[in-house]
Amino acid sequence: MLQHSSDHKLAFEVFLYNAEVRAAVKNNRSHDLFGDHWADVQIHDVMAESEDQARRLISDRYPPEQGFVVQQLSVLAH
Repeated sequence: MLQHSSDHKLAFEVFLYNAEVRAAVKNNRSHDLFGDHWADVQIHDVMAESEDQARRLISDRYPPEQGFVVQQLSVLAH
């Protein structure tokens, strides 16, 4: 679970995939760096103070420049 140190954290659920992997798999190929499972949506939990901070944590770990796409980000119920 990705998290930023703070006492006031919210839990977020993030749905993301890799567009480059998805395109490669569609053409019956594999990506050079990332596994084929990234063609499908992956779900990760993130602890952050805000949605903006959650998006920053995700984009630091899964950079858009490398094909990662956040499909959905939502706050989990307490």
